[in-house]
Amino acid sequence: MRLLIVGAGATGGYFGARLAEAGRDVTFLVRQGRADQLRRDGLRVLSPHGNLALKPRLLVTGEPTEPFDVVVLAVKAFGLQRALDHFAPAVGRHTMILPFLNGMRHIDLLVERFGEAPVLGGVCVVATTLDRVGRIVQLTGGAQSLTYGERDGARSERVCALDEHLQGAGFDARLSTVILQDMWEKWVMLASAGVATCLLRGTIGEIESTEGGADLTLRCVSETTAIAEASGHPPRDAFVAGVRALLTAKGSNVSTSMYRDMQNGLPVEVEHVLGDLLRRGRELGLDTPLLEAATVKLRIYQSRLSHKA
Repeated sequence: MRLLIVGAGATGGYFGARLAEAGRDVTFLVRQGRADQLRRDGLRVLSPHGNLALKPRLLVTGEPTEPFDVVVLAVKAFGLQRALDHFAPAVGRHTMILPFLNGMRHIDLLVERFGEAPVLGGVCVVATTLDRVGRIVQLTGGAQSLTYGERDGARSERVCALDEHLQGAGFDARLSTVILQDMWEKWVMLASAGVATCLLRGTIGEIESTEGGADLTLRCVSETTAIAEASGHPPRDAFVAGVRALLTAKGSNVSTSMYRDMQNGLPVEVEHVLGDLLRRGRELGLDTPLLEAATVKLRIYQSRLSHKA
């Protein structure tokens, strides 16, 4: 099974490197600058689960290519539109597109471009970043997992073959028959944490230790949960309890990628993680003031970045 990983960034690069190390047929689709860097320095991963250094197989954007069996899409949401054009030549009649973006908006865009059939659902859990010299750094030794499945819940022959191919590569891989539910639940968690950390500009532990902080965080969870419920994907009770505990844990250094990106002056995924959720809530007649405040705050931040560019 031939896999094309779109990009070699913090997420796709990490899982692609693990798969390549495990002997899978992995190619990374990258732009010329990243290709030059990887050819010079290799693809390097610094991780509590074991460091990696390998010379990856590369495909530079714009080069001719044959269709791949699987296109793994793990780009930042704001890079999605450009990525669609870059990997389109690699999509054939039998190609599976496996996206690991946050939220649900990317599913709409992928289906619009490639049709219903190729597009799977996916959820990725890992905490990684790129350092200044292009190495992938895993921030914690905690969960590292990929969950995937047919969006209609079927255990199709193709998705079972994909599941078999992803096993035994140094991370947890799980075939789900309720992948849309999994995606919505991750969205609830990310949006709740994103609203709290970006609005209050602190880690979960810092927010919890401040009077009123934990209560406000739980109100964030209630707002996002209400949107999921009204959209027909009520989060499971055990999941909600876990999120409430995670986001009010004493002394926790947990933050979010949006908060870290904002702290570092980088673009944030405001529209896909918060803006699209806010839009859905409004269409359903829900009042979500904390979600709205955080979305507006990050839109202002993003606008300032655009003016500086």
